[in-house]
Amino acid sequence: MSFSRREFLQVLAVASASGMAIAHEDALAARPGAGQRLYDVPKFGNVSFLHFTDCHAQLTPIYFREPSVNLGVGDAVGRPPHLVGEQLLKHFGIRPGTRQAHAFTHLDFERAARTYGKVGGFAHLATLVKMLKASRPYALLCDGGDTWQGSATSLWTNAQDMVDACKLLGVNIMTPHWEFTFGAKRVQEVVEKDFKGHIDFVAHNVKTADFEELVFQPYVIKEQNGIAVAVIGQAFPYTPIANPRWMVPDWTFGIRDDHLQKMVDEVRAKGAKVVVVLSHNGMDVDIKMASRVRGIDAILGGHTHDGMPAPVIVKNGGGQTLVTNAGSNGKFLAVLDFDVRDGQVRDYRYRLLPVFSNLLPADREMAAYIERVRAPYKAKLEEKLAVTEGLLYRRGNFNGTWDQLILDALMEVKGADAAFSPGVRWGTSLLPGDTITYERMMDQMAMTYPATTLNEFTGAQIKEIMEDVADNLFNPDPYYQQGGDMVRVGGIQYTIDPTAPMGQRIQNLTLKGKPLEADKKYKVAGWASVQEGVTGTPIWDVVSAYLRDKKVIKPVKLNQPRIINVGGNPGLAA
Repeated sequence: MSFSRREFLQVLAVASASGMAIAHEDALAARPGAGQRLYDVPKFGNVSFLHFTDCHAQLTPIYFREPSVNLGVGDAVGRPPHLVGEQLLKHFGIRPGTRQAHAFTHLDFERAARTYGKVGGFAHLATLVKMLKASRPYALLCDGGDTWQGSATSLWTNAQDMVDACKLLGVNIMTPHWEFTFGAKRVQEVVEKDFKGHIDFVAHNVKTADFEELVFQPYVIKEQNGIAVAVIGQAFPYTPIANPRWMVPDWTFGIRDDHLQKMVDEVRAKGAKVVVVLSHNGMDVDIKMASRVRGIDAILGGHTHDGMPAPVIVKNGGGQTLVTNAGSNGKFLAVLDFDVRDGQVRDYRYRLLPVFSNLLPADREMAAYIERVRAPYKAKLEEKLAVTEGLLYRRGNFNGTWDQLILDALMEVKGADAAFSPGVRWGTSLLPGDTITYERMMDQMAMTYPATTLNEFTGAQIKEIMEDVADNLFNPDPYYQQGGDMVRVGGIQYTIDPTAPMGQRIQNLTLKGKPLEADKKYKVAGWASVQEGVTGTPIWDVVSAYLRDKKVIKPVKLNQPRIINVGGNPGLAA
């Protein structure tokens, strides 16, 4: 299916007028003309990029709540992406109570989600891609990674469902992160067989451990309207730290500013007039990198799931670089247009478009593919485990209600005093009254190292673990921020000072009202160890048994730390 921009807008008008809504509350969301106004992005310039990132294998529409806590430290205080709620709306000039306010913030999430419906879904994303390419047939569709992992079907198909979906979507260029958790052999198999002749898989910063040779092509040079355009890949630099080292034993990773500068100079020497880095660093790292490497026109960023409505402009020795981040879960599609004249970028336009599935008709070919690839697993995906009475979400620096449910299940099933759950940023949301299906549970835990554990740790060891993770999140130098959000903690209450030095952030640890004793041992449940050879019941078996037993999940009591010395920080909702 392909059509002109005029034809697409006509389709949107018909869809809106006919009430392509999920429920009666969506009448406001699907009022006539809503889709036309949101998705009418006039062509600008002569070079274009479309960008999505961190979709985490979500092929169908979902709910996703943005964070209410996304603290910046050091130079990042008060700067995107560390703005939430009303502060984000104020900074970007977005009117409260609108569709865009819902897309970019957590504000009044439950009501707004019922009003505006679900987001994402590859069939709806495909329609938007085709609409934008109708006026920009030369545009390059860039995938920022974390695409193959995050759903039950991606896990069960060894990522094949997402590999084929991306080919059908028309992805041109990709860079990786969680893809590596399927193992080096599987990644190379996809790159050399499935992607060959279809998708360029680029990463300048992944090398062999023995001879430091590039594992993947570092960049690709394409042509748009007679203009040479280079896209350099920047894979997640801390993969062997944040994820299992043993899954990529022969490869090394890093930010590698010097090598990136070499690649920029090389593509410029080959005639590239536009240079873009497709990055999975995370936005803070990208901002620092942009200040150190000259000659990059834009960084299309991912990893930190920051849906930022406008770029951060970073000055450097070569001029300036636009730094963007395009959210997660298939919820957004970015459009970056450049006006290139006389061999230089003269101007640009940028839009980050929310993908509202009730405003975008499903692409028939993609919808048929999704139905077909999910069919063998349909019964299992739709298995009803329980009903939630409260909002279930994950995203945020310290804890989410989905995380709390997982922690509660671990402690009860394992008979533990406390529990740790990884601070990953992926995972969909559910509204009060929704059924917790097997599929929605798996959205929170579909990974290739799911073993649960029960260990004995001393109070001192518990504090050390928490301090280490806190430094990965709150080190004032972005280049030392090497993981996700803070480890989720069950059973233990604590105070955290994100502004304190390493080793001094975690304070006042208590268990059932009593201080943790440094030398006393405690039973701590966990899962997703990055160590090789760890065995144990998969997390989905633990949590599904817990849900089947409970049948109804009442609003969970969120175990949030007491956060100090962050008064006035716009990354913390009032």
